[in-house]
Amino acid sequence: MNINVYTESTPNPATMKFIVNKLLINGSVDYATKESAEKSPFAKELYKFSFVNGVFFASNFVTVTKTEGTEWDDVEPILKEFVKGAVEAELQVQLEEQEEVNFEGTDTEIKIQQILNDYVRPAVEQDGGAISYRSFDAGVVTVELRGSCSGCPSSIITLKSGIENLLKRMVPEVTEVVSEAL
Repeated sequence: MNINVYTESTPNPATMKFIVNKLLINGSVDYATKESAEKSPFAKELYKFSFVNGVFFASNFVTVTKTEGTEWDDVEPILKEFVKGAVEAELQVQLEEQEEVNFEGTDTEIKIQQILNDYVRPAVEQDGGAISYRSFDAGVVTVELRGSCSGCPSSIITLKSGIENLLKRMVPEVTEVVSEAL
């Protein structure tokens, strides 16, 4: 298979999405630090570049966060070439497979998780990020934003205007959505 890589900017100016024409992982996995990348040969290699400050994988893309002071124009061609080579060499995204998504909790919690998975996750992944359900307590849904969403200036707007409004409409018990800081 001929591997093609193309880039897409994300709402977070520090991150760039490198999209390939092959499935890299079912689900998503975030390697926010060099240390966390130990179980990912692919992420470990990316962190060898001094300008890489974060690595996030989902379906057919890897989102890379650059260090401050690095210009995308300088590093984008280098990373594109690396990602192409890594995918061609079948460098593993993670050494052990992720388990299937199982929703747990009360009927309300399961409904919230299903909505996040079916409606919110695909939209957030489009921007190179990921969202995870954490908890539901007294009307408040807590989620975790990762990938390009982590530290993105527009993620609060997405959280409050988009996700919170959607959940309030579809699950009357929801009064607020908050993001858990990493």
